[in-house]
Amino acid sequence: MDSQTKTEDCIGWAAADPSGVLSPYKFSRRTLGSDDVSIKITHCGVCYADVIWSRNKHGDSMYPLVPGHEIAGIVKEVGSNVHRFKVGDPVGVGTYVNSCRNCECCNVGVEVHCAKGTVLTFNGIDEDGMVTKGGYSSYIVVHERYCFKIPSNYPLASAAPLLCAGVTVYTPMVRHNMNQPGKSLGVIGLGGLGHMAVKFGKAFGLCVTVFSTSISKKEEALNLLGADKFVVSSDQEQMKGLSKSLDFIIDTASGDHPFDPYMSLLKTAGVYVLVGFPGEVKFSPASLNLGMKTFSGSLTGGTKVTQEMIDFCAAHKIYPHIEVIPIQYVNEALERLTKRDVKYRFVIDIENTLK
Repeated sequence: MDSQTKTEDCIGWAAADPSGVLSPYKFSRRTLGSDDVSIKITHCGVCYADVIWSRNKHGDSMYPLVPGHEIAGIVKEVGSNVHRFKVGDPVGVGTYVNSCRNCECCNVGVEVHCAKGTVLTFNGIDEDGMVTKGGYSSYIVVHERYCFKIPSNYPLASAAPLLCAGVTVYTPMVRHNMNQPGKSLGVIGLGGLGHMAVKFGKAFGLCVTVFSTSISKKEEALNLLGADKFVVSSDQEQMKGLSKSLDFIIDTASGDHPFDPYMSLLKTAGVYVLVGFPGEVKFSPASLNLGMKTFSGSLTGGTKVTQEMIDFCAAHKIYPHIEVIPIQYVNEALERLTKRDVKYRFVIDIENTLK
């Protein structure tokens, strides 16, 4: 690494304790290494992960904690070995910033499943022993492998949510061949992840059905997002009417819910993918075995599929629905997020409001 004196020149907002209340905080980033990219952050999406770790829901939060893993910005400096990026390039950083780069998964660009574990963008321990701090901050230093090119014609505010919400649903959709025009997709839940699944489904040429517990989401599902059908999941008659009709289901719901009723909607050899984190997963073996169905889980995505997803969104003009907020509103935004009161992703305007 080049030798520089570390100063607390990075400003951000951090939680100091499990109350999760964020407030201004100054800290230092690591010195720029030969393979690193230093990024001036312009925008950062607000993900439910920010709530979880700010409030120590998993019992492993390290304070002061700077959240944020949907990062978009502009390259301000590059290390001597960096050739993929130059100063001024628009870039993104997602949910992890390091991995072993030597295991089977890393070698095929699926670093998110690194055998030794990825280094999370915030609340992780990097190879230098420092606790990582996320995108609710003025800049970040990241190894170039974990940075993504954002096409110059794609708005940075819109790009931020792609780095978690977007890739979380895109990854299993392409892995399970949910990009076959004319096939049918069910999307459970219509939040940050679910609304992106609908958008990708329509771009892939699928017939998309949205399932929600709330009839109030019908109009937005059909008219705003362009879904083909809307079903209230508690309506047994509606559910029965769709028996064995779907090729694929993407389940984005993290609240506890039954699985058997949805499994019955899959055709023979249908695929059910869970990307949410409910309290438990429970279904009858018959729901899986009869009809030789597949039940699969998924996280975000490796570097290869993440870049592919960003390029796909730019090429097909797919943009998340966002509510841009100043950093000073972030505590209210996190509280609203816990109440699902956002359509469909908060994005912090770091560039113009973090002072």
